[in-house]
Amino acid sequence: MKATQESRQTTAELDDRRCRGRPQLRSDDETRAIIFEVARHQFIEKGFAATSMETVARGAGISTRTLYRLVPNKTALFEAMLTARMDRFLEQVSLQTCEHQDVEMALRAALTVCAEMMFDEEVIALQRVMLAEGDRVPEMAETFYQKAMRRSVAALADWLRARRQRSLIEFDDAEEAAGILIGMLAFAPQRAALFGHQPLPTREATEKRVCTCASLFLHGCAV
Repeated sequence: MKATQESRQTTAELDDRRCRGRPQLRSDDETRAIIFEVARHQFIEKGFAATSMETVARGAGISTRTLYRLVPNKTALFEAMLTARMDRFLEQVSLQTCEHQDVEMALRAALTVCAEMMFDEEVIALQRVMLAEGDRVPEMAETFYQKAMRRSVAALADWLRARRQRSLIEFDDAEEAAGILIGMLAFAPQRAALFGHQPLPTREATEKRVCTCASLFLHGCAV
C-alpha cells in the first residue's frame, strides 16, 4: 500500500514537471511579430536576395512549414514586415496630436512623429536595401514606396484634412500639402544620411527643423 502511494506521488511529480516544462503555445499574431522582428534584422544585415525563408524560420524558432502557413513567400514577408513597422509610427500621427488645441503645436507634434519615422536608423537601413536591390527586385521597391513613403504622406494628409474641416487651416490639395511638408522636413537630411554624407539629425536639430517647417507652412516668410 505504501509502495503504491509512493508510486502515485512520483508519477504526479513527473507529470507536474512535464507540464511546467512544456512550452506554451503562441498565437499566430505573436508568432508573426517574432517573424517580422527576425526578418527585419535579416533584410538589413544580408539584403533581400541573401535572406532566406529557412533562415528566418530558424531565427524565429519555428518550422518552415509554419512560416509558409503564415507568410506565403519572401516578397509577402518583406511587405508584411514593413507594414507592421510603419503601423507603429503612423498610428501616432492621429493619436498623439489630438492633445493639442493650438494648430501650430498640433502640427509640430504630427511632424515630430513623421520625423521620427523618416530618421529612424532601421528605416534608413531598409531604404539602403531597396536602393541596392530595387532594380533586381522591383516588387520590393514598389512595396517600400507604397507601404512606407505613400502611407506616411497619406497619414499626414488625413491629419491636415481633419484640421481643414474644423476651419483651422486652408489649402487646396491635402496630399500635395502633406508631400510638401514631408519633403521640406525630411528630404535633405534623410538623403544625406542614406548616402553616408552626414549622420542623422540629433533630437535637438530635429525639433528645430520641425518648428521651422510648421512655421513656414502656417505663416510663410512674410514680414
